Amino acid sequence: MKKLPIGISNLKEIAENNYSYADKTKYIKQLADNGKYYFLSRPRRFGKSLFADTLREAFLGNKDLFKGLYLEKNWDWSQRYPVIFLSFGGGVIKSRKELDEKVEEIINEYFKVYGIKPENNSLSGKFRELILRTEEKFSKRVVIIVDEYDKPILDNITDKDKALDVREGLKNIYSVIKDSDAFVQFAFLTGVSKFSKVSLFSGLNNLQDITLDKRYSDICGYTEQELETVFQERLEGLNREGIKKWYNGYNFSGTSVYNPFDILLFLDTKEFNNFWFETATPAFLIEILKEKKYLIPNLEKLYATEALLGSFDIDFIELETILFQTGYLTIKDSYYLGSRKMYELSFPNHEVKMSLTEFILGYFISSPKIQIDSGMKLYRLIEANKIDELKELFYAFFASIPHDWYRKNELSGYEGYYASIFYCYFTSIGLDVRAEDTSNQGRLDMSVRFEDRVYIFEFKVIRLSQNKQSALGQIKEKKYFEKFISDCKEIYLVGVEFDSENRSITCFEWEKV
Repeated sequence: MKKLPIGISNLKEIAENNYSYADKTKYIKQLADNGKYYFLSRPRRFGKSLFADTLREAFLGNKDLFKGLYLEKNWDWSQRYPVIFLSFGGGVIKSRKELDEKVEEIINEYFKVYGIKPENNSLSGKFRELILRTEEKFSKRVVIIVDEYDKPILDNITDKDKALDVREGLKNIYSVIKDSDAFVQFAFLTGVSKFSKVSLFSGLNNLQDITLDKRYSDICGYTEQELETVFQERLEGLNREGIKKWYNGYNFSGTSVYNPFDILLFLDTKEFNNFWFETATPAFLIEILKEKKYLIPNLEKLYATEALLGSFDIDFIELETILFQTGYLTIKDSYYLGSRKMYELSFPNHEVKMSLTEFILGYFISSPKIQIDSGMKLYRLIEANKIDELKELFYAFFASIPHDWYRKNELSGYEGYYASIFYCYFTSIGLDVRAEDTSNQGRLDMSVRFEDRVYIFEFKVIRLSQNKQSALGQIKEKKYFEKFISDCKEIYLVGVEFDSENRSITCFEWEKV
């Protein structure tokens, strides 16, 4: 049985040490045959670095590493090109000065590798000189690959001034690529976010963005077919539906894929866990959610244009853009609204939905012990169908939120705050929660399915509501329950009313349909 390539982003390591490999090399041939300048955005830990390294080995002409792969018999191995590979994946760059030092180190190393003595002093001048003189020495145009091209900016995203300064430093380097067009054979840039061409790439405005190109939708990540063929032996006896529910679901306008980091760790441990989510804490998302007073259940269904998904900038950060590009939301559907293409976004899978809402709930509560204890009690009460005891749990839960939290955070000032807490509360413990209708801010119909039962919740904030009808009465009047009659044996209606001024639940009532 071959080893699992957990955390391996080097083709040589995989080829020489008996690691499993999902063959993506057909895309290298496809890219090389059809264009010259490419850009690819994918979330972190998605296999971008391994693909970039595979590109490098192909252009260097290292045929031995491609035995048994598509490219072995579909590539002109007599052509070998000098490659300049810039990677910003390692370490954290905290300033423009550190960025310039990092770039200069990489450039100087290539001067040594290719036996060239630099004559220019400026950073951009040295980079251009490296490209031109390398092409001259080998009589071959240069291949340029930039991995994690945006990481220096994202390292400083919470400090706008630093991020802008770093952005200018990167622009100083990337603009050289376009100016050296006559000496470049192929260029490929990859990262998490797609910054606008004007703000970052300047003259490099001829990049072909393949992020949402359906022809390359599975260029990174594992398809269901790849999982079944490459890892067939390791899948025997495992819960296939559970695996798909937890880790599949990422979509970039084509074939649905698994996050490689997630599925490899699952195949190793045989335990469901939030492997990918734990590799980074999305603290910056909380700041954006606070700033926009965002209704958390709306994350189940967002709409965005292609332009919105494909453009991220320091000066103007849109929630839909950052959530999609970082992998917390993915494409569920697309359609044309007139001549404009629209995308429907939602959580990719169970891991992301549960983990992100758990993280957000932790921000609301600020006490890990209360969050864990109340989550365990909630699950047990739902499991035992003890609805009356839910009332006591919810009262205690809201009482546990410090008054200081309300004073410091504007998020408590809008109606959706209460619906957001309930939604995160149920979702964070892995229950099947669905926001059925989030068209009215502050009033949410939320369903929670458990086995053959469904609980339908309606939330109302009394002080802000102009409608004096009770929450439970509203469920019955609008007949939200009718859609569940055919596939649920038991249906429970739960109305919860809040007083935002006193920050407490004023009414909790339920009945069985």
